[in-house]
Amino acid sequence: MIQERLAKLRELMNDRGIDAYLVPTADFHESEYVGDYFKCRSFLSGFTGSAGTLAVTMKEAALWVDGRYFVQAGEQLKGSGITMMKMGEEGVPELEDYLVEHVPEGGCLGFDGRVVNSFTGKRLEKRLAKKKASIHFEEDLVDLIWTDRPALSCKPVWILDEKYAGKGAAEKLASLQKAMEKEGATVHLLTTLDDIVWLFNIRGDDIPCNPVVLSYAAVTLDDVYLFIAMESVNQEVKDYLHGLGVKIRPYKDIYPYVKCLRDEHVLLEKERVNYAIVRNIDSSNQIISRMNPTVMAKAVKNPVEIENMKKAHDKDGVVMARFMYWLKKNIGKIPMDELSVQNKLDGMRREVEGNLGLSFDTISAYGPHAAMCHYSADEKSNIPLEAKGLYLVDSGGQYLEGTTDITRTIALGPLTREEKEHYTLVLISMLRLGAVKFPYGSRGLTLDYAARQVFWDRGMNFNHGTGHGVGYLLNVHERPVGIRWKMVPERMDSCVLEAGMVTSNEPGVYIEGSHGIRTENLMICVEDQKNEFGQFMRFEYLTYAPIDLEGVDKEMMTERDIALLNAYHRDVYKKLSPYLEGEEKEWLKEATRELV
Repeated sequence: MIQERLAKLRELMNDRGIDAYLVPTADFHESEYVGDYFKCRSFLSGFTGSAGTLAVTMKEAALWVDGRYFVQAGEQLKGSGITMMKMGEEGVPELEDYLVEHVPEGGCLGFDGRVVNSFTGKRLEKRLAKKKASIHFEEDLVDLIWTDRPALSCKPVWILDEKYAGKGAAEKLASLQKAMEKEGATVHLLTTLDDIVWLFNIRGDDIPCNPVVLSYAAVTLDDVYLFIAMESVNQEVKDYLHGLGVKIRPYKDIYPYVKCLRDEHVLLEKERVNYAIVRNIDSSNQIISRMNPTVMAKAVKNPVEIENMKKAHDKDGVVMARFMYWLKKNIGKIPMDELSVQNKLDGMRREVEGNLGLSFDTISAYGPHAAMCHYSADEKSNIPLEAKGLYLVDSGGQYLEGTTDITRTIALGPLTREEKEHYTLVLISMLRLGAVKFPYGSRGLTLDYAARQVFWDRGMNFNHGTGHGVGYLLNVHERPVGIRWKMVPERMDSCVLEAGMVTSNEPGVYIEGSHGIRTENLMICVEDQKNEFGQFMRFEYLTYAPIDLEGVDKEMMTERDIALLNAYHRDVYKKLSPYLEGEEKEWLKEATRELV
């Protein structure tokens, strides 16, 4: 089937004189996760992972994937004729180098310009110009062969009340227009979905786990336009938007709109706005490429959002405590596997008042499966849980009061010496980063060593960031906050940490074929003391849930490490115990006991 689809694509390429065709994992808005309509790469390749990029030439096809998906892609690409390109491995070419090499002199590269960001598209355009090659971008060739393609999502839009948002949309729009004036912009094109729904205080359900709405926005100093599927907006929402002075236009009308712009100073973010939009902007306009002003405004949570997020995390902490109690009580007594336990936790979370679903697909991983950072259990990979070893669960919820993300690694029975050592190292790392104090102006790059020192001292490391920003009833991964040890410019997540920013704290250890351990809390940045040396900052935990003491080797911990753990567990019991009764409450008391 995959070979047949590739053959049909090549027929279309041949008809149009296209030498290579690029199919990324993306929607029209550079979203991290995409809806079913946008899964063109999966349709053409058979690879179902959440990230990967396909390149098809007339003679070969190749799929670029990162280390999370080497095993999965290797299985799913068998018999497809598609070569797996292991990103970062020795001898593997960069995707752009491959494309430029496979487009001959005077040739043509094709892609749907709506799913490639303008920064990448312009870079390819510049490199291909040296070969006098062109780009065919105004046609979605996959759409011509995907006869049963799912419909473009247009779920109902709803208004997020100001008692949850904390600030009215009119105030947000006024602030944005002031930021535009400061940049010398007369028009701002906004295409990132979390920025748009935050700006208008609306939410939707067009991407699984992300309560966003497929839309574009154009803001001038006098007018505001929202391009959106008209059938997704009921009369209440229309009246609300009209009350803000917003002009509602059909979703696809963004392209005629930008074509009509003349002699404007257009503020946009080239790394996020798609290539088709930028190519349709007339040359009489001046483009100002900056990070959207909404990005920073959204990342700094206002006082109402902060108080609400605390409530959401208390709810979520109760769910996690009840889940851990159930798991500990029943392991080895009733049949359990990765999927059944995952479904148990997901169901408990959905029963909570104010819950709107999950903030991402739960990672439920036992034993060696936990060594794969982004493992996803399915019917084929699912394995039973036994009363021994470690089980890792990374999960979160979307609540009216905010977004949660928590990871706990749980001892199901006897552990090896190595498992206990690694478990304790992860715990020490998380506690030390959570307790760090730092001068204002610091970035995640400044702080990452506080988490990694305990690993680096032993010649160990973990191959992912230590922390990421989290939205308010929005994306669980949110720019521009990030804690990592090396700069990754394309992630754009290394800003100065401001009071009100939320970040995860999630060190880990991953031993292939044996075990994986991660402990994750969300934290909020707050001001600490101010003195002659300047303003100091620190973190406060948002996440409160037990950390399994059965995996802890106290002898590896300093007195300060033990004091930090005991203080955290005192707060866990204080916050969660009022919501528990009977055996669950007694278990929580024991689970949060002091180490002495």
